[in-house]
Amino acid sequence: MSLVLDPAAQDLLFREARTANAFTDEPVTDEQVQAIYDLVKYGPTAFNQSPLRITLVRSPEARERLVQHMAEGNQPKTASAPLVAILSADNEFHEELPALLPHFPQAKDLFFAERPAREGAAALNAALQAAYFIIGVRAAGLAAGPMTGFDFAGVQKEFLDGDHTPLMVVNIGRPAEDAWFPRSPRLEADQVITTV
Repeated sequence: MSLVLDPAAQDLLFREARTANAFTDEPVTDEQVQAIYDLVKYGPTAFNQSPLRITLVRSPEARERLVQHMAEGNQPKTASAPLVAILSADNEFHEELPALLPHFPQAKDLFFAERPAREGAAALNAALQAAYFIIGVRAAGLAAGPMTGFDFAGVQKEFLDGDHTPLMVVNIGRPAEDAWFPRSPRLEADQVITTV
């Protein structure tokens, strides 16, 4: 094996992990969410940007409001998941760069003074952080059901403060026995890797 990570951990994070479509009713605690974030915040981003914002939908009233914005096929999954997170990109992330990149505080104005540059960087780096978040959910022994089938404008208006762009809604919990669709195929290395 060329990987240092233990095979059981490889299975937990990748080979055996799947997008969950059904969950048990076991709650997901704030402590679990904190542990997930405390792990995944170390994932690399450009200029150490941290544009990801996580909105936890816990109250029954908020859940009901969110379900109304989900695509029809995603509504039952979101209604019944133990925890739902809305992941979004903060388009004003650059305001934090002087603290997050103390050796190069001028990056804030040098690279991100213009809104199009900020939006592109926020979208890319928040998407990276969202992927780390999903892996972190798996590392906690939970399953994630990330979805982009929802009314983005509706979710933004209803749930997001400030200048945040929604990326995905993630159902989180312990997977039920019938949580998985069959594993879909993946491309092989020789189909995606080119050496020049």
